Amino acid sequence: MGYKETLERMHSGKVFYFEGEELMAQQAACLDTLYDFNHTRPSEGEKRAELMKKVLAEAGEGCYIEPPLHANWGIHTHFGDHVYANFGLTLVDDTDIYVGSYVMMGPNVVLAPAGPPVCPELRRKQAQFNLPVHIGENVWLGAGVIVLPGVTIGENSVIGAGSVVTKDIPANVVAVGNPCRVLREITDRDREYYYKNRKIDID
Repeated sequence: MGYKETLERMHSGKVFYFEGEELMAQQAACLDTLYDFNHTRPSEGEKRAELMKKVLAEAGEGCYIEPPLHANWGIHTHFGDHVYANFGLTLVDDTDIYVGSYVMMGPNVVLAPAGPPVCPELRRKQAQFNLPVHIGENVWLGAGVIVLPGVTIGENSVIGAGSVVTKDIPANVVAVGNPCRVLREITDRDREYYYKNRKIDID
């Protein structure tokens, strides 16, 4: 399978074999830039921001990622404005990841559009498939959340810490668990209480 055909299949949702020197060289370039990003000093904010924009396909205004950041490609990940990711974000971005503006991610979140087929013979040959991940605007992903291939999470929703998101989650809900399920809708009560029975006392 040639470079162009492999590249097309990477973004088609079909099963393919990752191979070829050109693809491996592109991935190595991403890893080199990530190495530089992850070894910036905390005081090197401007340098870090420049490297982040070099790694990602898109990084909107006011994005901030705490090192270390891990990515397969970087160039398939698209961030809107004011996205915040705490340390340990992993982007298994063998195809596109779209993250809307004002999304917040806790430590050790994994966004994983790529996966191997269940068939043992195909896995032995290192086959894989990729389905894009979409995270809507103003979503909060708690610590340790894992989002699997093809999942869309609707705007404003909250995904509880440690959840494994295997299917689409609608907008304006709180969802938790493994597999992740909708717990409840976000309501007016959430504009009065920020955590259990603790009242919001600021505007």
